[in-house]
Amino acid sequence: MAMERLQKILAAAGLGSRRSCEELIVAGRVFVDGKRVTELGAKADADTQRIDCDGEPVRPVKKLYYLINKPKGYVCTTSDPAGRPCAVDIVPCRDQRMFTVGRLDSDTQGLLIVTNDGAFAQRVAHPRHGVTKTYEARVKGGLSNTAKQKLLDGIWIDGHHCAAKWVKIIKRKGRETVLRITMQEGRNREVRRMLGRLGHTVTQLARVGIGSLEDDALRTGRYRKLRVAEIQELMGQSKAPAGRSPKTRRPAKRRSLKGKS
Repeated sequence: MAMERLQKILAAAGLGSRRSCEELIVAGRVFVDGKRVTELGAKADADTQRIDCDGEPVRPVKKLYYLINKPKGYVCTTSDPAGRPCAVDIVPCRDQRMFTVGRLDSDTQGLLIVTNDGAFAQRVAHPRHGVTKTYEARVKGGLSNTAKQKLLDGIWIDGHHCAAKWVKIIKRKGRETVLRITMQEGRNREVRRMLGRLGHTVTQLARVGIGSLEDDALRTGRYRKLRVAEIQELMGQSKAPAGRSPKTRRPAKRRSLKGKS
């Protein structure tokens, strides 16, 4: 293996995202051949040099990638002081440090990737890499075409301009509307807050797409391994030139969510 940046080696070994690994280096917790390294530009060769973090040797680990359908009530942390179930516990890798790629709040169900590959997680989760997320929302009230356009034009929330990339109203029935909405930013509770600003309370929200990745057959609370082609496609979608966003692909037609489990 050639010389690589130390934070990249740490992330590849499953110690977290590159940013969190940078924090480990700056904190003086990383040693290369017995010497403490605190400079972020430092490089090492994982094949020929001994690398330690907190006194433990850093060894390359097999990269693991799972797609789960997160149920409501699960949180996207590795542990929860309140005792709520964690999304990472759905996958079978008890001996690996696994983490979610981005987050879904506890009230939101749907597709979520769990991995031990920090570099992959950064490229898929961070908004600047342009991997979109698609949601299906059930809201109170009849969402009008004017409101739909406002979602596309954008709404200011806490100083941030939040705009949908794509919106489709699936059905209006009585005092309820079901719609699909594709976002790129992924801020905390963004979809709920945008619709709330328009006077529509979200009663059910599920993520149904990550980039081009969809799986209508994956039941709530279940998991499967990501295919190599899916991993490569997500990485390809994250390589938009700086300042540009990839063209959003309309999600394929699919059955409306009915709380399947």
